Amino acid sequence: MFSARWQIDAKFGHKQTALELMRKWEREIGSQVGIADLGFQIMTGSIGAREATIESHHQVKSLAQLEEFFAKIARIEAHAKWGKELEPYVVSGTSLWQIFRIVE
Repeated sequence: MFSARWQIDAKFGHKQTALELMRKWEREIGSQVGIADLGFQIMTGSIGAREATIESHHQVKSLAQLEEFFAKIARIEAHAKWGKELEPYVVSGTSLWQIFRIVE
């Protein structure tokens, strides 16, 4: 089992807009690729983390399932459009994927 984490930092004063766009992605794009089955969560920095940080977590059973997820979203035109809509509210260069193995 793996936790796939995508992280961005919102520009100062734009965290709420970035969060609203993340929720929009969840409703409009994520729902098309089955994120309900991936334990999807959105988190923000609180204590000991940058307040501007926004993370989305996806829990996958295998790296193959994660690759399938990536392939699905790449075929959705709305995903590319959403990325361009989000870009003005994100600190350039902060986008980061991290994959952690869940120890059971």
